[in-house]
Amino acid sequence: MVSKSETRFLSKPVNHLYMLLVSAGALTFLGLIMVFSASSIQSIDSKGTALSIVLRQLLFVVISIPLAGYLSKLPVARWEIAGRLGLLISIVLLGVLVIPGVGKTVNGNTNWIDLKIIDVQPSEFAKFFMILWASFLLARKEKAGRFSVNVFTLIGPGFLLIMALVMYGHDLGTASVLAAILAGLLFISGIRLRLFGGITAVGALVLAGFIVTSGYRATRFLVFLDPFAPAQYKYAGWQPAHSLLGLASGGLFGVGLGGSRQKWGNLAEAHTDFIFSVIGEELGLIGTIFVLILLVTLIYSIFRISLRAQEPMVRFACAGIACWITVQAFLNIGSATSVLPVVGVTLPLVSYGGSALVATICAIGFVAGAALRDPEVRREIVKKRAK
Repeated sequence: MVSKSETRFLSKPVNHLYMLLVSAGALTFLGLIMVFSASSIQSIDSKGTALSIVLRQLLFVVISIPLAGYLSKLPVARWEIAGRLGLLISIVLLGVLVIPGVGKTVNGNTNWIDLKIIDVQPSEFAKFFMILWASFLLARKEKAGRFSVNVFTLIGPGFLLIMALVMYGHDLGTASVLAAILAGLLFISGIRLRLFGGITAVGALVLAGFIVTSGYRATRFLVFLDPFAPAQYKYAGWQPAHSLLGLASGGLFGVGLGGSRQKWGNLAEAHTDFIFSVIGEELGLIGTIFVLILLVTLIYSIFRISLRAQEPMVRFACAGIACWITVQAFLNIGSATSVLPVVGVTLPLVSYGGSALVATICAIGFVAGAALRDPEVRREIVKKRAK
């Protein structure tokens, strides 16, 4: 039961901004600690020092925070320009991967650009730009008073094109996130539930088609039901099985920071796809619950800021960003706990990955800007500064 003091706290719009910044900052800080812990063995093995991977992550944090601060101050007119060009920018970003010799293949997915110093994943930025593009179109229709209930014909083709480009690089995980963002925007826009259900059913059939036509994907899909099965344990079941072993061995308080056993070669993606397992093993159930609370706080604050946004584009975009973070966190944690098949997406703000981190923090900068444009939030901030 929510107390009166909690109700008063949640009713103040300025507190939604504080919740956004504190939860995002805490997740990013925790991410740095856990990336260092989870990657130390691999970093020593590949680079000769335990700090190699975490220092790169720290560099991306240092780049992202001032960039997000700058983006939070941009007027809506600038964001409308970005939204107008969002689809084109996404096509260009993903189209580069199609150029022979440019796209880099990692774990069977050609979704990276090797810049020698760092690798860039264009699809992470495409998620943000597609949200801006869809929000711009939805807002324009709403302002014109011609808001159609069948908004799928408005934004669906663009998303399908981008998902096709992503699937060209065999990245089903990112395509699934984009599909979920589309579904979230369609639902928020007020599409008829019968039509929404039909589109969702067709999407599920297409997803099933991609799974059954690929032996590797079909194996990964089936193995999550029992990763310890003798026929699969040493193959497709290895990572989900050891992810569960890590979570189970953590107990209530964990084995201690840095004490994970599974990161010693059992979890090849310990600092990316399976960082939640390392958190559970080292920090225990308490640590995983803390992460979940921070994620829920972040997502809740974004939705609340979205509801108060005066500009339609900003309202749709904030809601789309909340859907993006929600779906990606759900897929990552679902994979780590073997509730879902391994789809290969990062845990927002926590997992290692420069492109994902920069794109997500920039999106949070957009949401912070939406909150700062709220007159009541500005008044509260000025009042506190005056004290």
